[in-house]
Amino acid sequence: MTPDSGPARSTAAAGEVSVRAAITRALDEALAADDRVVLLGEDIADPGGGVFGVTKGLSTTYGPDRVRDTPISEQVIVGAAVGAALAGLRPVAEIMFMDFLGLCLDQLANHAAKLRYMSGGRTPVPLVLRTAVGGGLQVGAQHSQMLEAWLTHVPGLKVVVPSTPTDARGLLHACLADDDPCVFIEQVPLLSRRGLLDDAPVPLGRAEVKRRGTDLTVVTYGRQVHDVLAVAQSLAADGPDVEVLDLRCLAPLDLEAVLASVAKTRRCLILHEAVVTGGFGAELAALISEALFGDLLAPVLRLGAVEAPLPYAQNLERLALPGRERLLSAISRLASFGG
Repeated sequence: MTPDSGPARSTAAAGEVSVRAAITRALDEALAADDRVVLLGEDIADPGGGVFGVTKGLSTTYGPDRVRDTPISEQVIVGAAVGAALAGLRPVAEIMFMDFLGLCLDQLANHAAKLRYMSGGRTPVPLVLRTAVGGGLQVGAQHSQMLEAWLTHVPGLKVVVPSTPTDARGLLHACLADDDPCVFIEQVPLLSRRGLLDDAPVPLGRAEVKRRGTDLTVVTYGRQVHDVLAVAQSLAADGPDVEVLDLRCLAPLDLEAVLASVAKTRRCLILHEAVVTGGFGAELAALISEALFGDLLAPVLRLGAVEAPLPYAQNLERLALPGRERLLSAISRLASFGG
């Protein structure tokens, strides 16, 4: 069985696999290790294994009671998952696209996120919500939005955006082991990206420096990490030396790692796929400016999608998203501040 063809039971290092295969492997490992883990969502059972094939093979292995197809109702999916978590299970609920979170925000923000607090810790909600973002694949404005700022605004939710196979597997295991509700965001264009997979644990709330540099820091997460690494490499010979910090987890936030990196380089660009206005980058910029205002050589800059619904047309979608051309321009602008 190849790494991308279905569940893989081994937890040993497996060389290069896709992010999709790493997520499938984590789910398979969790189902095998703990009878309390159940999956539920639209069309997640075989033969399809979900619209993006992430759960392919799992219902065949574990049966329809553990990998359960649901009606087309996000409210039902998350409501059932909250109830299952309260009853002692550890459900993984799939919401097909992140744009559909508006249909189940009451269950997520007012029930899952608050019940442990409101019960004095007596009713934890160990729920993982997986959801996908289709930006960059011409799936239209209603299937392409990064809405992570909605989630980070809700105390009680943990929010994860992996960028590599190892991070995807490790972070999903960390979410599955956590007693609080976690939202695991999968950017669909990233699912086919391949990389090394190992068994290293990846704790929640721990950022990682993906590239060390001295002239400026780019703080980012998800598939944009790879854009930054590519641009940083292209500048290595005669441009600014770029440090790349992958947050991996937005809530809880590893603010210590952010401030340590920016304190060293004294310039910071925040990159995310979401629009800039009201985005998670605004909170980061405020935190960095409050802590390091007197040390910065330049204002903290933000780069995100243009202020418009993502177009369907391929050329317009490419222009709307914060691609490598806009990133290179922003880095050049930031490097010019302060000599």
